[in-house]
Amino acid sequence: MHDIHFYIGLILALFIGVTLGLVGSGGSILTVPILVYVVGIDPLIATAYSLFIVGSTSAVGSIRNTFDKNVNFKIVLLFGIPSLLAVFFTRSQLLPLLPDAITLSNNVSISKSKLIMIVFSIVMFAASSKMIKKPRQKNLASNQIVTSATPLITQGLLIGTVSGLVGAGGGFLIIPVLVFFANLPMKQAIGTSLTIIAIQCLIGFTGDLSQHTIDWTLVLSFSAVSIGGLFIGNRLSKRIIDGNLRKIFGWFILVMSLYIMFKELF
Repeated sequence: MHDIHFYIGLILALFIGVTLGLVGSGGSILTVPILVYVVGIDPLIATAYSLFIVGSTSAVGSIRNTFDKNVNFKIVLLFGIPSLLAVFFTRSQLLPLLPDAITLSNNVSISKSKLIMIVFSIVMFAASSKMIKKPRQKNLASNQIVTSATPLITQGLLIGTVSGLVGAGGGFLIIPVLVFFANLPMKQAIGTSLTIIAIQCLIGFTGDLSQHTIDWTLVLSFSAVSIGGLFIGNRLSKRIIDGNLRKIFGWFILVMSLYIMFKELF
């Protein structure tokens, strides 16, 4: 029997899907804090749960966008495969190697869980600037989609490592790469991002199955509600100007990043 915090978290899970449906990113930015601060789950386990919840929700969004021809599968391969390999390696090999307590100096140490949340808040802060900043238009003037292998593979490896470390799908970093470097239109960037997120999150989650005991009732319940929110987000996205939506979401994750940083340090 779950307590009231579980049901409050379940209601908030609706916004996870809404966010993914609106901008194709931000699911983990909401999922991890909800699981940690509302439901009361350990940050390490929360990052694992986040991978499944965001991954399953993104998979549904990916299927929907595939039918709408908004998924560039060549970029999914060039960017997504290196990314998911980095996620799997980080979750299954690198993360377990980190000690439970990390010594910063002779008299100062920090727990692995606290360090993960601090790193997560830093990533959120960096992502907020991308959302708030007005996008450049010079790459969008051309309809030519850039699919150069080397930069996409390199950035896929980097973002996959970050995603695996903090349990974030990385969509808030993937979309700027797809728009400004691959020159994808925003709708294709969202659809392609959801596909990459789904692949790397679900593959990353398999690396956690041997590390944690999974509360499947919680994970599946949150996923179902989040998927419902995804369809709401898709409908809302047709009524909101992209630039305004990015700025609103950017300020939101900026505030959340500062809140998490303050809560962990003070």
